[in-house]
Amino acid sequence: MEMRLRLPFLLLLTACGMEQPASRADGPNDLILRGGWIIDGSGNPRYQGDVAIRGDRITGVGFLGSATARETLDVRGLVVAPGFIDMMGQSEINVLIDNRVLSKITQGITTEVTGEGGSVAPLTDKLVLADSDAMKKWHFREDWRDLNGYFVQLEKQGSTLNIATFIGATQVRLAVLGNENRQPTAAELSHMTAIVDTLMEQGALGVWTALEYAPASYSKTEELIALARAARRHGGTYASHMRNEGEHIDDALNELFRIAKEADIPAEVSHLKLSGRKTWGQMARILARIDSARAAGLDVTADQYPYIRAATSLDASIPTWAESGGMDSLMIRLRDPATRARLHREMQNPTGGEVFYSAAGGGAGILITGTFHDSLRYMQGKTIAEIAAARHQDQIETVFDVVLAEKGHRTDAVYAIMDEPDVQAAMKQWWVAVNTDFGGVAPDGPLGTQSAHPRAYGTFPRILGHYSRDLKLFPLEFAVRKMTSLAAQRVGLADRGLVKPGMYADITVFNPATVIDRATFEQPHQTSAGIEYVLVNGKAVLRKGQLTSERPGRGLRGPGYRGSR
Repeated sequence: MEMRLRLPFLLLLTACGMEQPASRADGPNDLILRGGWIIDGSGNPRYQGDVAIRGDRITGVGFLGSATARETLDVRGLVVAPGFIDMMGQSEINVLIDNRVLSKITQGITTEVTGEGGSVAPLTDKLVLADSDAMKKWHFREDWRDLNGYFVQLEKQGSTLNIATFIGATQVRLAVLGNENRQPTAAELSHMTAIVDTLMEQGALGVWTALEYAPASYSKTEELIALARAARRHGGTYASHMRNEGEHIDDALNELFRIAKEADIPAEVSHLKLSGRKTWGQMARILARIDSARAAGLDVTADQYPYIRAATSLDASIPTWAESGGMDSLMIRLRDPATRARLHREMQNPTGGEVFYSAAGGGAGILITGTFHDSLRYMQGKTIAEIAAARHQDQIETVFDVVLAEKGHRTDAVYAIMDEPDVQAAMKQWWVAVNTDFGGVAPDGPLGTQSAHPRAYGTFPRILGHYSRDLKLFPLEFAVRKMTSLAAQRVGLADRGLVKPGMYADITVFNPATVIDRATFEQPHQTSAGIEYVLVNGKAVLRKGQLTSERPGRGLRGPGYRGSR
């Protein structure tokens, strides 16, 4: 009788994750982290112990006693956590320009998820030609056409961090329909879904829409459901920068809920926010709506960055209908007095809800952070209101003129559109993960000539230091879970996100007493403090806060991957 009772009891302990240590490392290890506070990413309380690594995997966690390794690091007093996962980065091209991806590694990020709207694939000869000026300026080449090809390029280039990607619905639309404001024919939609099928089998994570921007804004819900169904056939997720994040956010949520239901697919609200002063204070209600959808059976979660200013292009201030046909068409419309006057009226008195210009409270809330043309760099660090005042010009007219001066290239801008209590309310939600919504940059690299949003350098340390430690909004274990296992689970990265034997050795070691962001809107190119070691696939890319020469990052494949074809 005793033996019949004991076996189920032991199985129960194992299922509940109560075995300590989880494993003992046998044989020679490459590295042991000794005596740190292990916050394993599950949300469980921290405990003191060791972590052993062999090759690219974790081999032991807990009290490892006399286990040996080629190198041992004393990390007593530091937190040993899974490597952080950026749920929305923009480094897919940045990594080809500067493979250090410094701003990401120095805040503890080991994996970036990208592909919002635009993505590395599919590419066509026409789309590559449109990127020719950028390739000349930044010295990279788009020599691939599908996801397999991009990952080959990434491997040749090397990277400090891992890259995983969605299929951008905008990218699919551009490849098949171009920039036209029209709906796909049945044959075209079949072509679009076939592209999604192919790229999902090459390892994409799902489909991602950016519906607030042209040409994605031209898509009808039925088109998105078809693409989402194709992604779901391969275990993918639907992520969305929703059609509206301001006065019409309820309509946008309804669309996301409909897509999730009709495609039977997990859905992710990208960079959850309330945009514009008229919506401030409603975050509790929006969170309750998502909770209600979850209770009704929809698999819906979200992610966010911890700042009250958003970053996007300056032309996003202009109504999206003006970009039908692409940036060249926008230039023509801005040069036409009648069309320009119409756009001015719509930006000054928006009837379809706040646009970026009005959401930011006008030109004073729009800061220029990056220009494509060097001759315009004097504008960086100035608001549209300041530039307009210097020109003795109307602020909306200044927006038009700056967009025209860039000759079809994007101008980067930061918009003051959010309210701090709303940001904190979303951050305290257990199903909200973390993103930077920015590409990896470095102060001394080719991308350092551009300004940046401080989230590029400070997102994760800001949550750990400012919000968790200083404001005590939530325990450190809660914060780490949001940054690791929650994100990995959402996008199907089954072997990452936990400090556990058998998992890939993506590990971030930080000082809980000193970790903090230092980047500001005035001086954004400042690395964070308190991140001591970062391991990617078992290799140290950061030691005592300093970048190493290791470039072990990989292209990560999603759940539908079927191998080389």
